[in-house]
Amino acid sequence: MSLPRMLRAADYPRMPWKNGAGSTLEIARDAGEGLEGFGWRLSLADVGESGGFSAFNGYQRIITVLEGAGMQLEVDDVRSRPLLAMDAFAFSGDSRVHCQLLGGAIRDFNLIYAPARYRARLQWSQGLPAPHQLFSSASVLLLFSLEDGLSVSLEGRTEHLGRYDCWVCEGGALLRELRLTGAEQNGYALIELHACGDQST
Repeated sequence: MSLPRMLRAADYPRMPWKNGAGSTLEIARDAGEGLEGFGWRLSLADVGESGGFSAFNGYQRIITVLEGAGMQLEVDDVRSRPLLAMDAFAFSGDSRVHCQLLGGAIRDFNLIYAPARYRARLQWSQGLPAPHQLFSSASVLLLFSLEDGLSVSLEGRTEHLGRYDCWVCEGGALLRELRLTGAEQNGYALIELHACGDQST
């Protein structure tokens, strides 16, 4: 297992969408360059107007509104429920997707991964007691903080997360114990990615 990494929101690179209609702040990815070749990718997208989403053939997507009034998606001609803040929604990257904003610009949080290479679990949490313990044997663990004040400890090493910072732990499939403090006031996303062929749970 490699040492965990702390990724700061101020350092995320901004990248254009594949369709050129907006921009993304890339949080982290496993490999590849540009918008191709990765097995998983985490990002923040600024959506300023209604319109079509880029296609990511061969990928699965999970999207969550973080800021703004929300949106409604039309996925392969089927309309989603109104997606408000913290309401995660999954769809295939192969789908034709149109976004209708519900009241102005939004910022959303995106997990895109290749299901042929990874199994994924995303969980939003808020209002948990502190300290909070988590146990996971995922190949990759990502912890994304919604606000300042969240801390994570692993094997005696503690990191403090600011707003939209991300903690990344990669490598191996050993059971790991994470201890979180500040979780009772600061929401977060925990993403667990299991490399296909990894039978641990």
